[in-house]
Amino acid sequence: MTDLWQDPRETPEARVADLVPRMTLREKVGQLSGIWWLDPEAGGMAPMLRETLGPQPDWDELVQDGLGQLTRTFGTAPVAPREGMDLLARRQRDVVAANRFGIPAQAHEECLTGLAVWGATVYPSPLCWAATFDPDLVQRMGARIADSMRALGVHQGLAPVLDVVRDARWGRVEETLGEDPFLVGLMGSAYVRGLEEGGVVATLKHFLGYSASRAARNLAPVSAGPRELADVFLPPFEMALRAGARSVMNSYTDIDGVPAAADPELFTALLRDQLGFEGTVAADYFSVAFLESLHRVAADLGEAARLALEAGIDVELPSPKAYDAPLLAAVTAGLVDEKTVDRAVSRVLRQKCELGLLDPGWAPVEPADVDLDDAESRALALEVAQRSIVLLANDGALPLREGVKVALVGPRADTPQAMQGCYAFPMHVLVHHPEVDDGLTIRTVREALAETYGLSYAPGCPVLGGDDADLAAAAATAAAADVCVVVLGDQAGLFGRGTSGEGCDVPDLRLPGRQEELLEALIETGTPVVAVLLVGRPYDVSRLAPRLAALVCGFFPGEEGAQAVADVLSGRVNPSGRLPVSFPDSGSTQPWTYLSPTLGRLTDVSSVDPTPLFPFGHGLSYASATWGAVTATSGSRWDTDGTCEVEVELANDADRAVSEVVQVYLHDVSSSVVRPVQQLVGAARVDLEPGAATTVRFTLHADLTSFTARDLVRIVEPGPVELWVGASSADVRGVVALDLAGSSRQVGHDRVLEPEVTLTSR
Repeated sequence: MTDLWQDPRETPEARVADLVPRMTLREKVGQLSGIWWLDPEAGGMAPMLRETLGPQPDWDELVQDGLGQLTRTFGTAPVAPREGMDLLARRQRDVVAANRFGIPAQAHEECLTGLAVWGATVYPSPLCWAATFDPDLVQRMGARIADSMRALGVHQGLAPVLDVVRDARWGRVEETLGEDPFLVGLMGSAYVRGLEEGGVVATLKHFLGYSASRAARNLAPVSAGPRELADVFLPPFEMALRAGARSVMNSYTDIDGVPAAADPELFTALLRDQLGFEGTVAADYFSVAFLESLHRVAADLGEAARLALEAGIDVELPSPKAYDAPLLAAVTAGLVDEKTVDRAVSRVLRQKCELGLLDPGWAPVEPADVDLDDAESRALALEVAQRSIVLLANDGALPLREGVKVALVGPRADTPQAMQGCYAFPMHVLVHHPEVDDGLTIRTVREALAETYGLSYAPGCPVLGGDDADLAAAAATAAAADVCVVVLGDQAGLFGRGTSGEGCDVPDLRLPGRQEELLEALIETGTPVVAVLLVGRPYDVSRLAPRLAALVCGFFPGEEGAQAVADVLSGRVNPSGRLPVSFPDSGSTQPWTYLSPTLGRLTDVSSVDPTPLFPFGHGLSYASATWGAVTATSGSRWDTDGTCEVEVELANDADRAVSEVVQVYLHDVSSSVVRPVQQLVGAARVDLEPGAATTVRFTLHADLTSFTARDLVRIVEPGPVELWVGASSADVRGVVALDLAGSSRQVGHDRVLEPEVTLTSR
């Protein structure tokens, strides 16, 4: 007879309630951690790895009471899909056979730029997703990544990153979706829907406020107040949870002295009690142990386990450190209530139940030949890359003419690494295995451009250093050409081994190394210079940008990024990306985003001008939509519990397809607390064939105007507001003045988070 907990006809809650009382304490604790089989001598992926990971436990002993997760079976070293599937299947069979209940482990992998596995498609970075302003496209990408993960037997992906950029000097900017909470939430929730509808658990990172670390230093303390946390950092998580995310990962940092991993106000009061989250909270790697070793709020690992478990951290990753013997000892000594363990293991088992891991007859995915980089995936990677390239400036030099002699220069012009961020498998893992090839084809800008143009080439200088730079040779190459295309940017890496990436924070936003010096030398030749930036963050190029013929930006555009760049430069693709982060003007050591109040902008009381060189939402095209009227069809009154409708007329009078991103910003004329001058509340990408016309209608609920008031309660406040509608935060095409009328109204986490957008052809 089948026990209730094994019966798929019963609810997960009933099955878990039947199973947990049957388990010993050791069996419960066994479900609360993963295992990462990594040689700390060879890995080199993180500092303090050897000390924190410790000696590898005996496998048979480890799994005898059950195991919660298997950490990065595919994503730790270069293994072919079939080989990795065989390894995962063997480990799963060991886990099932060893524990009394036959419960398999939940397998997770990184998937920030696609599945981080040898030979899997490297998609564009999250900044590229955001630059598309195309959530449907990002959802399709997420679904495609989920297909690959499910085919391998992987259950959970550690993405997306929902941290809102506050200071571009932070190394992890490349992993984010930009500096606006609505855009981050819009694109992040689209990715979540793709993963979750594909049967993979999405993990939201990093709860909460991680990107506000002081001086943009990784893991540094966070000084954000409760209003900034509620109005800037929290909304993307609210949107992504509503999209169906089933896992959340904590931030490494502390907020006002309390580490996130030890904060029940974050993970119990806020995430669970207020937001209603019922999934699992996974510890970012080693963050439970860090409560003892780095934050020093725990005297030992047992106390660290208590703090994290009571806060609401259900699973310790990547390997058992505190949620093992130290936790068992703490429970035995009466320092941790076993009911707290029961709470965590119930959540873990409920998720395993949802994944089918508790069903009779479950079996691991057997090894097979799986193509992780097929034509459909590459085509999708190309589409995302093409729609993410941002044309920042152009004096008419682009698109390049047919037959033009092109000098191609720069440290990023002839390397596939220029296309990839720090979590792409070749950059994250293969850099430690130089004897292994990438397992896929990633072309360079030089290779892609050479298909269309005659090229002369000179590297000029490296990304960093410069002893081997030859600026004179690069300048001579440029002088002999009709136009010079210089490809500059970042070297993605981890913990100081690059110019962008986790732990690669910078003191200012000047281009790395001697790249600005190279750019100066090229401009001095008098040959028109087109600069292409392949970067993980915005840089201060204000001194030289006015002297360039054109400026193009791609935020690590993935394995098809070189083709996308060549398509834009040649004019085969009409550029349509929009900036998810502002590019600074002079004064690049000044942290700044467009979400600033009046006194955060240019004033007479400070000599520092924070006005960006290229603002949030900016992007040019070779042909653009013609804007018509911007009107409020619902009148000037906007009830505090109602909706308003704003319409924008667009037409394509050009002889080629165009793509416009209509952006709607809220401007609160006056409010009871200081508010940003403007904040994005709606956006729509509109594609128009030649001769087509459409009306874009935004139906905006008054909830979208809400903010956290003085008493820290979120309200919709009556009073005058304006909707600024335009092509960027600085390119406003129409202003709609409205009166929020009625009573002040408190709103909660069930409020409306997005406008409704409809397109009507004319």
